[in-house]
Amino acid sequence: MTFVYLLLLVPLSLGLAYFHAPPWLVFATAAASIIALAEWIRRATEQMAAHAGSVIGGLLNVTFANSAELILAILVLRSGKMDIVKATITGSIVGNSLLGLGLAILVGSWGREKQSFSRERAGLLSSLLILSVIALLIPALFDYTERGLFAANTGTLDERLSLGVAVVLILVYVANLIYTLITHRDIFAIAEELPRSEWSIFRSLSVLLVATAFVAIEAYLVSGTLEETAVVLGLSVFFIGIIVLPIVGNAAEYFSAIYFARKDRMGLVMSIGVGSSIQMALLSAPLLVLISYAMGQPMNLVFSNPLELIAIAGVAFAVNSIAQDGQTTWFEGLLLIAVYALLALAFFFVST
Repeated sequence: MTFVYLLLLVPLSLGLAYFHAPPWLVFATAAASIIALAEWIRRATEQMAAHAGSVIGGLLNVTFANSAELILAILVLRSGKMDIVKATITGSIVGNSLLGLGLAILVGSWGREKQSFSRERAGLLSSLLILSVIALLIPALFDYTERGLFAANTGTLDERLSLGVAVVLILVYVANLIYTLITHRDIFAIAEELPRSEWSIFRSLSVLLVATAFVAIEAYLVSGTLEETAVVLGLSVFFIGIIVLPIVGNAAEYFSAIYFARKDRMGLVMSIGVGSSIQMALLSAPLLVLISYAMGQPMNLVFSNPLELIAIAGVAFAVNSIAQDGQTTWFEGLLLIAVYALLALAFFFVST
């Protein structure tokens, strides 16, 4: 019932924006609105999972929830802030697999000795995450090498390489869907007892679409007040891009993962937490590269801040160490959150 009342923040944020209220106030109400809408995305996803199974339910949750972040990134991209877009990509990958998954494991394991999930599914997710790290490292290493040899032509080469990497990653993502949903569906189907659906498929999809549409509107308000809010809060735009925006944009995943963890449905939790990071790296980031070309403002995948690459690599290492035994405990969740806190501190003190 609380989230029903929080939906009042949607018209409130729109009204504040219309009457030109202080930007930080519009930012705060719009961000809170996205969090409230995230709960409805979570509910609709649960109903869809009851109809179609946990694998497809998790995929739907990740896809619809990531749409908010993708829209945010596109709007920031339009303003020419490429570094902030890349920071959002990094923040999403780090936040989902460390903060989101860590919170879910911590809350889900509370009062339980341990929780279990499919090692096969977790192994595939870990492998895809490692591939994501390699793919995002290559453009940066290429840029570093080329600048020492052919500095004059580096920018064009970075864009061409990033475009090629984007196409390969999208193809890998599509192949992953075929592998897990069609050719090897029986292996990766999550063996969990699903609750009976209380909503029809039409109602579930309608709620997903409507909630996502309003999230897009609120994301527009958030992106438009980003710089002014950073000044008021005394934070760098980079920090807001890599920490604040991903948390707001991924609120749906966090709520969903925590909720399903308390239901002891850790297979779905892993699909949401780690799967969201993978979708950002293999689909959303490449799409942003292609969209940037269509907009006439080509964006490459070269992360200029080495700390971002270290953070992404650290995510793959941490997730692999947690997922390899097919079990989780509250302490492992705490460790993931601790790693995220350390990275957040480093990003806070980064000079931009």
